[in-house]
This record gives sequence, structure tokens and C-alpha cells, in this order.
Amino acid sequence: MSTIRVDVVSAEESIFSGDAKFVALPGEAGELGILPGHIPLITRIKPGAVRIEKADGGEEFVFVAGGILEVQPHHITVLSDTAIRGHDLDEAKAIEARRQAEEALKNAHSDIDLAKATSELAVMAAQIAALRKYRQKK
Repeated sequence: MSTIRVDVVSAEESIFSGDAKFVALPGEAGELGILPGHIPLITRIKPGAVRIEKADGGEEFVFVAGGILEVQPHHITVLSDTAIRGHDLDEAKAIEARRQAEEALKNAHSDIDLAKATSELAVMAAQIAALRKYRQKK
């Protein structure tokens, strides 16, 4: 069985490091699926769920708030400022953060405020969607 090494790293810590049979994540231009031997690639990733089919048959879910993906034939690296293991996601916190982002969007007084609130709202919506996807799989 062919595998590929996967490292998911946030600004604070290594979130996942292990061998996988398949990895799916939200690329800038759409969903990416990566198998061992994939051609080299560097791209930005959007907020959403990274799904890792581990070599032992299990699955790992990680929410990333965007970042950079580097793919080499035998190694995948996901770098994100914020990455949260699926089992550590807190739906109540995410819903409250989304509500605050919606409020900030309503009260935006400048283009910068508007852009910041829009970005935060998109991240929170992606986090909630990732959490629900993670719970469906369990």
C-alpha cells in the first residue's frame, strides 16, 4: 500500500503528522484530492476541513482558517495560522464568533472594517461547516 507523509502545522503547534493514503482539502480554486506520488504543487488553501485518510484506515479531520499547501511526491505540508483538530472544535464558540462577525459587518465604518468582518464571517462559516461535516462522519 502506497502512502504519503502528511504534516499539518499551525502557528502554535504541529496538529497532525503521519502517513496517509489520501488527503482532501479546500484549495483556492476548489477541492483538492491528493494521493501518494502527486506532482509537486504549492497553492493557497481556503478555510475549511482537511480530511486525512490515514494509512491504518482511520480518518483525521482538521479545520484550517486558510493557509499554504505544499505537495511533494512523498510529503504534504499544510501551513495555517489557525488549525484545530476536529474533535477540539466548539460549535457554541464558533456560532458566537459568527454572530459577532455579523454584528461587526453591520457596524463597519470603513472598507478595512468591512473586509475584516467579511473575512472573519467566512472563516466562522467554514469552521461551522467543517464541524458539522466532522460530526456526520462520526
